[in-house]
Amino acid sequence: MNKAIQSIGGKSAPEAVVAKVDDLVNFVRRSSVWPMTFGLACCGVEMMQMYAARYDPDRIGMFPRASPRQAEVMIVAGTLTNKMAPALRKLYDQMPEPKWVISMGSCANGGGYYHYSYSVVRGCNRIVPVDIYVPGCPPTAEALLYGVLQLHKKMKRTRTLEMWWRK
Repeated sequence: MNKAIQSIGGKSAPEAVVAKVDDLVNFVRRSSVWPMTFGLACCGVEMMQMYAARYDPDRIGMFPRASPRQAEVMIVAGTLTNKMAPALRKLYDQMPEPKWVISMGSCANGGGYYHYSYSVVRGCNRIVPVDIYVPGCPPTAEALLYGVLQLHKKMKRTRTLEMWWRK
């Protein structure tokens, strides 16, 4: 076999094909982000504003879903209480792989204003793994949109098929 075909960019031919398929899969995932909204407090209002015509998340492929089985991104917005934490975990477990979580607002990030309350979870990262943190009290719709674009960059770097190939 020709040396040029055997080695493409320092990788063997099958690895190069898997890498290109990985890039295609990541492009499709980034182009159709389906979030499940989990608005718990005032940050939920800003999240609803982001879905309005002014910001138009449809142009980047965001279509909100009400069911966790159809969503791949969970946006946790607002104060997470101890009573609500098991429900959050249950919804997260129902989401299909791959799944990502965006924590929106200082209450979801670390407890916020209610940090010292006995009934507040001090950050949703204690319940579910968080990929993107959007700071603010409440963060603006632009900040949430920027967080979604940061999640797109993280999705682009994901190498699921390549890791499977190496096993």
